[in-house]
Amino acid sequence: MYKNIETALSHIAKFAPIEDKSGASHFPIYNTATFDLKKQNGDKIYDYTRSDNPTREMLENLFTHVEGGAGCVCTHTGIATVALLFETVLKANSHILVEADCYGGTFRLLKVFKEKYNITVHFANFLDFEQLEEILKNNKIELVLCESPTNPGLKIIDLEKVSTLSHKYNALFAVDNSLATFISQRPLEFGADFSLFSTTKYISGHGSVVAGAIVAKTKELSEQIHYYANAHGRSQNPMDVFLISLGIPTLKIRMQEHEKNALEIAEFLKTQDYIKSVTFPALKEHPQYELAKKQMSYIPGVFCVDFTSVELAEKFIENSKIFGEKCSFGSSDSRVEIPAKISHASFSKEELAAIGISDSTVRFSIGLENVQDLIEDIKQAVQK
Repeated sequence: MYKNIETALSHIAKFAPIEDKSGASHFPIYNTATFDLKKQNGDKIYDYTRSDNPTREMLENLFTHVEGGAGCVCTHTGIATVALLFETVLKANSHILVEADCYGGTFRLLKVFKEKYNITVHFANFLDFEQLEEILKNNKIELVLCESPTNPGLKIIDLEKVSTLSHKYNALFAVDNSLATFISQRPLEFGADFSLFSTTKYISGHGSVVAGAIVAKTKELSEQIHYYANAHGRSQNPMDVFLISLGIPTLKIRMQEHEKNALEIAEFLKTQDYIKSVTFPALKEHPQYELAKKQMSYIPGVFCVDFTSVELAEKFIENSKIFGEKCSFGSSDSRVEIPAKISHASFSKEELAAIGISDSTVRFSIGLENVQDLIEDIKQAVQK
């Protein structure tokens, strides 16, 4: 429909599955549980909102288009999207290969599937292709899953290489694209079978809703995720679709500003004697800097900082006046957290150490405020 993504994002109503005769700029919210079958005569028949809803289908059509897939399901939370992926692909006794540096909610969900369905989970460093191939060669892996950038370690995974390796051993490959978003990186173009993302974060951009989406590369996989979404009740409600659609047109300019602000603050923090290290793919010293620039159009405004002590990290968070202590990222307001305490509390200290995270690691999500205000807030917080 539109060659360039930015144009599509500014005309979401054009992706509606049915005609709105009023020509409303925002497609109507079909906030209804049921539809009268006798009053429908179009190609698409709606009966129950859990199964299909015109408002939700508009957003699913948009995501399918911008990701270059065959179909999409919008879910009621971001982690519901990951659960839907597992419910679609995995069976009892399945094997799954996952990047060790994964989102804490995904890690917890894997424990549930392991306990309830005897799923075997293989964690690996996805920068080590010999390790990946060894696991794939010696186990019947059905699904390979990673984030890129990873959260919270901020490694950049070579999606094309992992995709090729996964398919060599007949495994499906899924990428959690929550940090980069489709405005920056489209995993299906690198060979992934699924691109999933939390729309709670950058895509919505305002922190007003929790939701997710999963886009499948083929028609067969698309039909499967739709079937299981309906069977398991994973679908998103129409009001949340509307809230997400409000933030989508500004995604590109927000991502540009997030990256610019984050880079300026990361450069400032590098020079401070209370900081041991700053991990941010937009910094030239990041080990995958070149891959990040090649694979993504914009670097998301999230980075990790190691303070010189746990006490100083906690002091900064307690005393900061602008940075909220919040577990999510990608909103217009800047926020910080200690992953070991909040988003990745389900990891053991040993598991966190393996991905380079300690009790003095603070994850920053830089918003759209004035950068000088943010820097002054950091200064006063550590000096108190």
